[in-house]
Amino acid sequence: MSRAIVLSNSELVVALDDRAQVRDIYYPHVGLEDHVRGHYLHRVGVWVEGRLSWLSDPAWEVRVECEEDALVSKVTAKHAGFQVELIMHDVVYNERAIFLRSVEVKNAVERTREIKLYFAQQFEIAKMHGGDTAYYDPECHAIIHYKGRRVFLIGATINGAPFQDFACGLSGFQGHEGTHKDAEDGKLGKNPIEHGPADSAVGLYGTYTGGETKQVEYWLAAAETIPDAHELNTYVLQKTPAHLLESARGFWGAWVGAYEWHFDGLTKDQVVLFKKSLMYIRAHVDHGGGILASLDSDMLNYGLDTYTYIWPRDAAYSALALDRSGDAAVSRRFFMFCKEVIRKEGYFMHKYLPDRSLGSSWHPWVRNGHSELPIQEDETALVLYALGEHYIHSRDVEFLEEVYGALVEAPANFMLEYRDPTTKLPLASYDLWEEKRGSHTFSCASVYGALLAAERLSKVLGKKDQEARYRNGAQEVRQAILAHLWDEKEGYFYKSVDLEGGTMTIDRTIDMSSGYGVFSFGVLPPNDSKLARAFEKSVRALSYGAEAGGLARYEGDKYYLERTDVAGNPWFTTTLWYAEYLIAIASSANELVRAKDIFAWTAKYALVSGVLSEQIDPKTGAQISAAPLCWSHAAYVNAVTLYLTKLEELGLCVGCNPAP
Repeated sequence: MSRAIVLSNSELVVALDDRAQVRDIYYPHVGLEDHVRGHYLHRVGVWVEGRLSWLSDPAWEVRVECEEDALVSKVTAKHAGFQVELIMHDVVYNERAIFLRSVEVKNAVERTREIKLYFAQQFEIAKMHGGDTAYYDPECHAIIHYKGRRVFLIGATINGAPFQDFACGLSGFQGHEGTHKDAEDGKLGKNPIEHGPADSAVGLYGTYTGGETKQVEYWLAAAETIPDAHELNTYVLQKTPAHLLESARGFWGAWVGAYEWHFDGLTKDQVVLFKKSLMYIRAHVDHGGGILASLDSDMLNYGLDTYTYIWPRDAAYSALALDRSGDAAVSRRFFMFCKEVIRKEGYFMHKYLPDRSLGSSWHPWVRNGHSELPIQEDETALVLYALGEHYIHSRDVEFLEEVYGALVEAPANFMLEYRDPTTKLPLASYDLWEEKRGSHTFSCASVYGALLAAERLSKVLGKKDQEARYRNGAQEVRQAILAHLWDEKEGYFYKSVDLEGGTMTIDRTIDMSSGYGVFSFGVLPPNDSKLARAFEKSVRALSYGAEAGGLARYEGDKYYLERTDVAGNPWFTTTLWYAEYLIAIASSANELVRAKDIFAWTAKYALVSGVLSEQIDPKTGAQISAAPLCWSHAAYVNAVTLYLTKLEELGLCVGCNPAP
């Protein structure tokens, strides 16, 4: 089950599923320490006329959307049998670690009834189910869950009055299903404290006349100490939840509306997806600078790990999207993160955690009895390439000087040295899909692009020796790519070659990243005939069997694939790469139509909240794998900004892309 929406302020993250249930709570880092972990729930339920129904009940018609100009949910939930309607707006307050739910509860019949609204919380604090404490705190009339230096306070009001009922209990232990079961009879037991795998529930009761609506406010404050949680609770009460919600709306509106974009030729749903994509990228940025790949913990249910890591590859593309859309300040934080984690030898490891520690990996340090670097060289190259683009947008010379040694000189020197002495190709590393080892066309092209960026940045700082070395090295890599990775007869670029043992073994798999890498990093100009042949062949092969449209990563891709009659599941990223190429070769408005068709395809298969997953089902278009995937949103933002820039270049629009 993907996440329908992710709400964040770079310290506290709350992710909702498609039933508006809280599935993930990350604190105090984005993507680190999930205190719910997907398999526990924060439920919302309604009791009326002797029956209780939680939003997970199929009888509820639930729709989870995201506001157009703010990272605020709009949830509508209707129960035809109960004749009760809920409208919820959820937000993580931008200034403090507070999650707010503002709920309008409507009695949809023309008679007076008692309606009870319940919120039930299940935590697994610090990812360990045990040793938690949940208790009712009479000092502030709130429920508090805590373990060590992680504290979560729950408060709620109905038309301004505090919640009337509560209970603390156990969940998933010795037959205890959870305190939410205590609500089935329309009242809670008021057990004041529990420890172990503790959970809780609060009830808000009201007598509703026919057609009446009451306002319920719910908040969850996260802190490291109970006094700090009390302070946050006082802050909510003094400012009022309604004020905090509007303040957060104002922040997001100002952020996403900082520039006056002119989206000529794009439909409203494509424009809205652009704004939501920017906000979802921003939601994945930790206060320490790391940009998480995805915050969907359900990946853990289908594999050995989640996507809650900083891959330098994904994050570099996200930073590039932020720079191109005008937020160089946030991307700057990412480069400072990179400055702290890069190895002194000049390369990045596989992936990292938001606290800058090393993430898990499946890349070995030994192969065939010989030691090897367990790296994806494209990750190192992409950070340097993105830094070069960051300077173009920021023109921040002082920042460039600060990071030059760690993020320009060290990785550029590493990439110059990490090459085969005969072919001049980069030595073997894992591909950008993290599966195969070799000298991959995409990785080699990214090294070329990175060395050119190093040349330009060295020139800015007057470092002439480095400038010349990186320029010469880049040209050697370019010549090597064209000499060893291009198949003139078949008209495409190989996936990779393996130079081990002094012989060259070719991987002839058609991979979308190969031609894209040669194009996007400038190894060949967009209108080169080699690229035309390579894209034509790749698109034909990788769209095979995809009735829903879109392009697979490579031939025979089995990742999350449940069919045998297709090339692989279509990915948003690879399909949007093709849009970038179509934009680059367009010389008129008519020639941009095919790229806009891909924008329409992307919007069509986004969730109603604007969330993009990693992949879609090739037949039905249903989203597959992690959602939201930051890389997918970055690919959309990057393609749209390139489209707007192209409109300006063709003289079709003045000021379409206002970002510096």
